[in-house]
Order: sequence, then structure tokens, then C-alpha cells
Amino acid sequence: MDENNRTVSSDFTLVGLFTHSKASGFLFSVICAIFFMAMIANGVMIFLIHVDPHLHTPMYFLLSHLSFVDMMYISTIMPKMLVDYLVGRGTISFVACTAQHFLYMTFVGAEFFLLGLMAYDRYVAICKPLHYPDLMSQRVCWMILANSWLGGALDSFLLTPITMSLPFCASHKINHFFCEAPTMLRLACGDKAIYEMVMYACCITMLLIPFSVVTASYTQIIITVHQMKSLEGKKKAFATCSSHMTVVTLFYGAALYTYMLPQSYHTPVKDKVFSAFYTILTPMLNPLIYSLRNRDVMEALQRAMTRGQGTCGVRSN
Repeated sequence: MDENNRTVSSDFTLVGLFTHSKASGFLFSVICAIFFMAMIANGVMIFLIHVDPHLHTPMYFLLSHLSFVDMMYISTIMPKMLVDYLVGRGTISFVACTAQHFLYMTFVGAEFFLLGLMAYDRYVAICKPLHYPDLMSQRVCWMILANSWLGGALDSFLLTPITMSLPFCASHKINHFFCEAPTMLRLACGDKAIYEMVMYACCITMLLIPFSVVTASYTQIIITVHQMKSLEGKKKAFATCSSHMTVVTLFYGAALYTYMLPQSYHTPVKDKVFSAFYTILTPMLNPLIYSLRNRDVMEALQRAMTRGQGTCGVRSN
């Protein structure tokens, strides 16, 4: 009993991404820049969608919440990792590790479901355009958000107790940059077969639901686009979906490796690379993909800048 209490209450040590080699300072600067770019880019997206009436549509309403989720989950990981590098230590308590895991799983789970349900919005826009106002009403949009957050919370409430109740009686050095479930599983000792079975069953279920929505929606979209006779209509349809599909591919691809492949396929280096991809890079890439490939967003940015210059001119006069 004393040994178990000592194990649970002990601190963990996060190895992190930085090895304190000559290149670690450069890597720190790059990741720090990515973090601030992600926060600024997503913040600008939310601002534009909120202030510009041309973007007050269901698609951009959902997109603004996607940017909010991106800001939240990168904030649960990056500040801690950057501060640890500056102070030269990566200690994290059991309680803080549990809280980080809980928040991270909530936000990432919410993004999984939100991206999946955003595919339904694209399906309605292309396959049922005449019924779009009814099928994507404000009530439906809020239901999509509520179900996304409910799915993320359920994911977290299922996986966090399973992960953090493991018998951590081996090394407490986490060879990762945050408390992620597959890495925590490697720290546990004893028979982990039941833990692994329950964890993977939960992960597969939670991942396949939004993935199935995406697959079904884009199957119907491809069939509808193929039946279009207008070349211009086909280009417009693919342009409408290309940004969302790019984001889905980047985010789902890395996450599917992390949570659906058995432990025998995982290595610490691979886990860090794939986790860094969808926890660090995608929050920065998402708003850039949606803005650079979206004429409406770029026009909204130009209008906002023009209004800002006009206001500055009036004040200076």
C-alpha cells in the first residue's frame, strides 16, 4: 500500500523535444514561433468571422469554433514545454499530468468530432443546396457544437481514468513532451493487457465515428460532383471541399497512428514526431489553409485592414 501511494504521488519527468544539444536552441525558437503564429492566426480567424457579416454563415460559424479548439489544445501543451526548456527541468506532478491529459483529450476529441460533422455541412452545401438553410440552421449548428464537445468530454472521461490509474511502478521518466496515453502506457508495469484492450476499444470507437461521417459525406460529394455537367461547377465544388479535406487528412492521419496502431508499432521517436505534427503544426496550419485557399476570408481580411486604416486616418486628422 505504501509503495503504491508513493508511486501515485510521485512526480513525472518529461523528456521533451529538446535534447539540449547545439540545435536545441534553434528548435526551441522554431516551436516558439509556431506557437505564437498558431495563436495569432486562429485569433485573427475568430475575429474576422465575428466582425464581418459576409462570414456569418454556418460554415464559418463552425470554422470559428475550430480555431477556438485549436487555440485551447495547443495551450495545454506548448507553454509548459517551452517554460520547461527555459528553466532546465521538465518535472510534472501526477495531478498536473492528469489535468493535462484530461484537457488535451477533451479538446482533441472535440476537434475530431467537429471536423467530422463539418463534412456534413459540405455534403449539404453541395448535394442539397436548395435545402441548405433548413438543414444547416442555427439550431443545427449549435447541435453540431454541442455534440462535438460532448464527444470530446466523453472521450476524456473514459480515457483519463483508465490511463492515470495504471500501476506506474517503473521509471517515471516520460519520453515525450506531454502526458499522452500511449506513452503513459509504456511506463506501467505488470499485466497491461486489460488496460490496452479497453483503451484501444475506446480510441477506435471514438475515432471511427467522426471518420465514418467524413467518409460517408465525401462519398456522396464525389458522386454528386461526378454527375455535374458544368466544369465550372465541379471546380467550385472541389474548391469548397479542398480546404476541409486537407485539414482532415493532416489531423486524422497523425492521430490515427497514435491511437489506433498497437504498442508494438510505436517508438518514442515516432510518437514525438506524429504527436508534434497534429498538436503543434496543425493548429498553425488550419487557419492558414482556410485563409490562403479561401477568397471570402482574404476579402474579409482586406476589408478589416481597410477599415483599420480608415479609422487611423480619421484619428490622425
